[in-house]
Amino acid sequence: MPSHIAQWTLDVHDVALMARFWSEALGYRIDKAADGNVHLLPPEGAPPASPTIWLQPTGATKRNKLRGHIDLAIEGDPAAEVERLLALGARRADVGQTGSEPFTVLVDPEGNEFCLLDRPPAYHR
Repeated sequence: MPSHIAQWTLDVHDVALMARFWSEALGYRIDKAADGNVHLLPPEGAPPASPTIWLQPTGATKRNKLRGHIDLAIEGDPAAEVERLLALGARRADVGQTGSEPFTVLVDPEGNEFCLLDRPPAYHR
């Protein structure tokens, strides 16, 4: 049986800020660990294989564009979702896109890039 994506781990400076942002953005539940890490858990009723998110504190500085990032898909109006994410603390980002892409590039409150897809990937349709 092949592997599957179980968790996205992100090094962050402000664990509480990032836990609030990502939990509100995704509807995930916050599980704080005694060691300062935060585990974000999918909402009740999510599919069993839904990935979790692990936020761990770091003092390291982000220097460049992430070589790997997550793409978010929604059911509904992508423009309204962009506005909701901006209200939560995301910002628009320019990573060289032309403007005709079927996604919007954003960064979270600490500058980590992610995309909001205008439509789910082909296999989800």
